[in-house]
Amino acid sequence: MEINFVAAFVASLTGLVLGYLWYSVFFAKIWEKLAGVTVAQQNKGVAKRIIGSYLITLVMSLNLAAFIGSDSDAMFGLFAGFAAGFGWVALAFGQNYMFEHKPFKLFLINGGYNTVLLSIIGLIIGLF
Repeated sequence: MEINFVAAFVASLTGLVLGYLWYSVFFAKIWEKLAGVTVAQQNKGVAKRIIGSYLITLVMSLNLAAFIGSDSDAMFGLFAGFAAGFGWVALAFGQNYMFEHKPFKLFLINGGYNTVLLSIIGLIIGLF
């Protein structure tokens, strides 16, 4: 199976944009409250976390690119990304959150982010 490294690299940039919008614009206040994270905590060491987050997203993109392959289309990529984001990541979060007594709204925010992120990554990989 071939991995389209260019597609994975381009797709991984989605994490930076979506992560900023998701956690700083769309859901910032409620996420901070539910996760117990303060603005001061978010601002401390932000460059390291952005780089770390990007590297993790790059590895996820490469993993998804290996699964999708280079001869797939956009719809398969979107489906594969959704299946990974919701079917594995979000549901695993949900199981953990139940036992950790974390709020359902926090699950929706974090699980939703990963579902949307991996769906977009899969779509981009499928388009290449």
